Amino acid sequence: MLLDNIRSAWNVGSILRSADGFGFSHAYLCGITPTPETDAVRKTALGAEESVAWSHHKDAALLAQGLKKEGWKIFALEEDERAKPVGQVANFTDAVLIVGSEVTGVDPELLDLANEILYIPMRGQKRSFNAANAFSIAAYALSKQGR
Repeated sequence: MLLDNIRSAWNVGSILRSADGFGFSHAYLCGITPTPETDAVRKTALGAEESVAWSHHKDAALLAQGLKKEGWKIFALEEDERAKPVGQVANFTDAVLIVGSEVTGVDPELLDLANEILYIPMRGQKRSFNAANAFSIAAYALSKQGR
């Protein structure tokens, strides 16, 4: 997974914990995203920062370009006119899931690099979930698609 400019250390810790539960092997923490060197991340991750490898990168787009060149498929979780429901992914192997800023969403440059853009269908009036909740919902749906 690639977390880009996630502001909340608690969201990052929660995402790491969910990532461990769903079998994600690496967390690319980009931009201003806090790392497990932050107490709040460690407190919320409850040790998952030790079972999910992580690295910090300044430039998420540059990282995503490199991952694509290495053969990884890039999936971005974002409400976008190009997006399809997260449950319709046919094959989620050798893939990276991008979650963006709680306020501004996934950077447009990352959306343009994505092989597919995914969204979580919602029924209420709000148009998005909390970043940690959205990651968990998507990770669950994608884990049924061959992770």
